[in-house]
Amino acid sequence: MSGAPLHIVLSMADWCNLFGHYLLLSLLSVGGAISTTTEMHRYLVLEQGWLTQSQFNDSVAIAQASPGPNVLFVALMGWNVGLNAGSYAAAFAGVAVTMFGILIPSTTLTYLAARWARRHRDKLGVRAFKQGMAPVVVGLMVSVGITLGSAHRDFALDWPLWLLSVVAGVLIWRTRIHLLWLLAAGALLGWFQLV
Repeated sequence: MSGAPLHIVLSMADWCNLFGHYLLLSLLSVGGAISTTTEMHRYLVLEQGWLTQSQFNDSVAIAQASPGPNVLFVALMGWNVGLNAGSYAAAFAGVAVTMFGILIPSTTLTYLAARWARRHRDKLGVRAFKQGMAPVVVGLMVSVGITLGSAHRDFALDWPLWLLSVVAGVLIWRTRIHLLWLLAAGALLGWFQLV
């Protein structure tokens, strides 16, 4: 991954705080773990200084480009925190702490809520809740896009990138164009350095 690694020292209290923070983020991850990326950035990069901006962005990019669940970026962040603490043992501990933290509450809550919602799926409140959560998820995803897109960028210079993002969002919302076509178009525009 790019960027010089940090050299940090983590106490047992730091590991517990990292685990606790991911436990809380798990309960906020309404649109999946990726929807809490903004808060992860604030905590890991800005507040604690355990990751560099470059390590953070690379963790998200590599995990999103890799096959498998998109929650893998959490494992990469934990891995990088551990490597920055100085050893592979700490890196594996970082993976365990962040992954268990992000998975335990949301998995348990999802399981229990899905069982309850299935039994009560015809109730007006359940249907209203499902419809009301859609704008929340969209808002969280927009904040993630802004956080990842604004790192080391100047809006005046990168307006084509922002315009592309808005156009892609409108196309996803108003048409049935498959996402892979939009990804391919964005890749081509990037390749030719148009965005």
